[in-house]
Amino acid sequence: MENQTNTIKILFFGDLVGRPGRFAVRDYLLEAKMTQEDKLFTSPVSPFIIANVENASHGFGLTEKNYNDLSEYGINCMTSGNHIWDKKEIFNYIDGADKLIRPFNYPAGTPGQGSHVFELANGVKIAVINVLGRVFMSPVESQWTLVRDEILRLKEITPVIIVDFHAEATAEKICFAKFCSELGVSAFFGTHTHVQTADEQIINGMGYISDAGFCGTRDSVIGMEYKTSLNRFTTCVPERYDVADGDVVQINAVEVEIDSISGHTVAIRRIFKLEDKKEKEKEHEK
Repeated sequence: MENQTNTIKILFFGDLVGRPGRFAVRDYLLEAKMTQEDKLFTSPVSPFIIANVENASHGFGLTEKNYNDLSEYGINCMTSGNHIWDKKEIFNYIDGADKLIRPFNYPAGTPGQGSHVFELANGVKIAVINVLGRVFMSPVESQWTLVRDEILRLKEITPVIIVDFHAEATAEKICFAKFCSELGVSAFFGTHTHVQTADEQIINGMGYISDAGFCGTRDSVIGMEYKTSLNRFTTCVPERYDVADGDVVQINAVEVEIDSISGHTVAIRRIFKLEDKKEKEKEHEK
């Protein structure tokens, strides 16, 4: 294992679904800071926190208010996906939202940024790229050459490069991940399916998971209300999804440790935690 004195931590949360997802992450981070849970916040430099937020505002898109709230919770970078445009107010603020990244392979001239370089207090720079898959998804620009060129550009700035690949097909995720590992990407997090996979691993020095999962109501259909989902499947009649509500929320995340000199992941840990909101309320009342 490489010299740990140069390691930085990245904490990546799977898709936040509605208010339950936002508040679950808020409470998780608050508790982690208070209790130093899993030694997340005991390093000289706090972990760099990334969350996929394309479903954060009632399940579809992201409002400016929620963007500001999530920033206050301590999220350093927000990635997204195909639902980023669902709240039309996004066009009013995305160009000034320096923490928010939309998929890189939208056509040239699309508002917002597809990648961004963040600088930590200790001077370490972290590049984050958001990419959309094309299999079973709406057509976008091919990611292969486009993203390769962007990774090579960012490698001139920093060895630490993070990819959020928002895609449906696991085969596309695995293949694109191997492609990115050969280019020196540090960590690769799959998103979009809202089902956390159990294949976390290190590929050629790159931390990898096919899907980080989601943060939101446990008793749901990938964060959405069961009966609405059932109606859509059984009747084929369009019906608006509603975010599920319930007492138990789940937090899906992945933590990686990266050597800031080489850019290689040296450790990876998958997080799946359940919290009972009523039990939490009782604890606060004591």
